[in-house]
Amino acid sequence: MPLCALSRLTVLAAACLLVAAGQADPDAPVPRPGPAPLADSARLRGTAGVAAIEGSSGGGIVPWATIAGYGSEDAVGGTAHVTVIRLSDFKLAAAGANIGLFNRIEVSYARQVLDTGRTGQGLGLGRGLTLRLDTVGLKVRVLGDVVYGPVLVPQIAIGVQFKQNARRSIVTALGARGATGVDVYAAATKLLLNHSVLVNATVRLTRANQAGLLGFGGPESNGYRPAFEASIAWLPSRNLAIGAEVRTQPSMLHSTRSSPWVDAFIAWFPTKNVSATLAYLQFGTVGTRDHQSGVQISAQMGF
Repeated sequence: MPLCALSRLTVLAAACLLVAAGQADPDAPVPRPGPAPLADSARLRGTAGVAAIEGSSGGGIVPWATIAGYGSEDAVGGTAHVTVIRLSDFKLAAAGANIGLFNRIEVSYARQVLDTGRTGQGLGLGRGLTLRLDTVGLKVRVLGDVVYGPVLVPQIAIGVQFKQNARRSIVTALGARGATGVDVYAAATKLLLNHSVLVNATVRLTRANQAGLLGFGGPESNGYRPAFEASIAWLPSRNLAIGAEVRTQPSMLHSTRSSPWVDAFIAWFPTKNVSATLAYLQFGTVGTRDHQSGVQISAQMGF
């Protein structure tokens, strides 16, 4: 057979094999012209965390270095959440939303409402008194990646939270210096894929009493004090996280000594768009009431 004819047969056979391979894999991605989608949900499920009670992405009570939603560096993402916490003598409800821009910047908002129930009457504040706190947050990722890159290089972010308590007359009567405050924090977060473990450490500068629910500053101090926070979570599957958190707080009021907040949680991510969290909480002393423990239930939707 002439060499040129043999070459034509080889090319024809190769073309047939390529066609057959394409038919054998109907799920193979087909390139599509046009710009990339604005919301691509490209990041791994669960790596965006959930919304903390103050609105920032992370754990239930601790902000992480994560950016809200699942958008890649070329897209946006975001979530909306509702949280209910039932303590021994109080009920705390929180709702909010956040948005992540290009896996770099996060903007968040949350409103917390503390219902004092019968406890408010015992404190002379009136039965069923509620304290409302609004928080606007801004977070910027400055280094690293939660999942990828060297194991010893976490994702690091810095954040700021602007807080306004709507009950100025009440919190100042309790001894607080004011009803507005600003928290500044830095967080480092890393997912150790080989061990399916996520670790986070956060350092916060704050003058908030009970995260701001009881105002800011007090007779003890009106300056900023450091507070240390940490989270650890085990991911037994891609849609489940089990872990614990701790959050220390400064004590600035004579009327109450702030205790560290501690939780143990289980978070379920059936899809990237929906998650639910159940947690057991130990808040210690809240107001003048000791041994405040209870349950937290959260639901979140996002993209």
